[in-house]
Amino acid sequence: MQVETCLIMRNDKIAKDTYRMQLQGKIAQDMKPGQFVNIKVDGYMLRRPISICSVESKNEFVIVYKVVGDGTKVLSELSARRMLDVFGPLGSNYPIHEELDEVLLIGGGVGVPPLYELAKQYRAINKKVNVVLGFNDAASVFYVNEFERLGASVVVATMDGSYGVKGTVMDAIKEKGITCDFTYSCGPIPMLKAVENAYSKGYMSFESRMACGIGACMACVAKDKKEENMYHRICKEGPVFPIGKVEY
Repeated sequence: MQVETCLIMRNDKIAKDTYRMQLQGKIAQDMKPGQFVNIKVDGYMLRRPISICSVESKNEFVIVYKVVGDGTKVLSELSARRMLDVFGPLGSNYPIHEELDEVLLIGGGVGVPPLYELAKQYRAINKKVNVVLGFNDAASVFYVNEFERLGASVVVATMDGSYGVKGTVMDAIKEKGITCDFTYSCGPIPMLKAVENAYSKGYMSFESRMACGIGACMACVAKDKKEENMYHRICKEGPVFPIGKVEY
């Protein structure tokens, strides 16, 4: 991990309150799917943790983020050619299992971006990739075309039924008859709980409020489900854990 002043190449709105930022920086060469970066926003003490969406080259990477507060609002207003203080890559990553022929990626809302680089890497080794994405409504949907261009099979669910299957990602999996049982997921807690109830093999990434991003402040701990008095830091041992590893 390192701190680098990265160049903003693009910062575009791609859906409701959702932005795609492409950055230039040498830290891209060390990034793995599922990791995140901590971004310094002028005027705010704490950095903003944002998942890595895609590694474009050894010197370029993409983040996709949602405006949820004043800090990310400032981030969304930054223009190309500006410089951004970035710390990373941080956290654990999604392991690639080359012995698998097929995987199922399940993402909800801002949990979608970290699954994109994972899909890229599985498609690069010619594995079948099923992608199920969940959003609140059609205006919030993003990256469907990007996953499809990789050659992934994509299904979308929206809670109001304005795009794709009406309901949750689990409703969409059932309706489309997707049978793959090795899953990677990222999204809100209710979604992760539903995934854990349905699947036992795979990994999930947890979203959590963070302060330092390196495990020093102990602000983002989760209890181990099996080992008594064992806790894991979401920013350090996580955000990626095997299914059934931690409580939430």
